[in-house]
Amino acid sequence: MATKVLDITKEHCPMTFVKTKIELSRLQPGDILEVLLTEGEPLDNVPRNAREQGYDVLAVEHVEGSTHRVTIKK
Repeated sequence: MATKVLDITKEHCPMTFVKTKIELSRLQPGDILEVLLTEGEPLDNVPRNAREQGYDVLAVEHVEGSTHRVTIKK
């Protein structure tokens, strides 16, 4: 099982989930993707869209300032 980190803190919707989905497609089943994003739309949309696509959202955590980490298992 591998863990990859994707920083989309400078991206805006809809590119936040597009980039997340592309990165998830590169992973093997069981791998973990840690997505760093900002609060607001990305924080609302990325976990919800990941669940809708059938991925397991393991955690949503505040990192610092407006940055959060969403941990997704493929």
